[in-house]
Amino acid sequence: MKAHTKETQATMTPASSVQALKDGNTRFLQNQKADRNLLEQVNDTSKGQFPFATILSCIDSRVSSELIFDQGVGDIFSVRIAGNFVNTDILGSMEFACKLAGTKVIVVLGHTSCGAVKGACDHAELGNLTSMLGNIAPAVDAVAEPSDASLRNSGNIEFVNTVAEKNVQLTIDRIVAESEVLAEMKNNGEIEIVGAMYDVGSGAVSFL
Repeated sequence: MKAHTKETQATMTPASSVQALKDGNTRFLQNQKADRNLLEQVNDTSKGQFPFATILSCIDSRVSSELIFDQGVGDIFSVRIAGNFVNTDILGSMEFACKLAGTKVIVVLGHTSCGAVKGACDHAELGNLTSMLGNIAPAVDAVAEPSDASLRNSGNIEFVNTVAEKNVQLTIDRIVAESEVLAEMKNNGEIEIVGAMYDVGSGAVSFL
């Protein structure tokens, strides 16, 4: 499999880009990686890059987008931050990726058993981590059940995973609300912005 070129990138649509990621995850689950020469792709992309997707994911060591979607050098922009939330810098990076570099889809990828989400559920406080977890706090508050405070913590993995999914949805809302560039591209059908959850136990990605 060759690295993407300007021509192959141009043939990609938002829908086909999502499908390419789904197909890649299927290969990952079946342990049937695409036949690609990564060093050859390094050479092919040395003078330019033409990725088709931008993926915002957590820094969790188990959630490498290139691996779980079976993608090669130059295929995706990978934005990683604990808790997969957005801020001004990340939005600017996404605007570059889509408007200037031509990616057709933004995927906000959460995952099960997320440590950052657990920290937010527990209202953890530690140095700069305190303010970082504040970005995930709205998702904690947005999940109404269970109402029993003793069950709204990292010990309740079902609650944690529900918050993680809600965090994905709220992050998508923030992208559209806080980036006129990306909102306009979405409205024009130039890009799609979708959410997904990765199961750290199975390796499967479920698109929301």
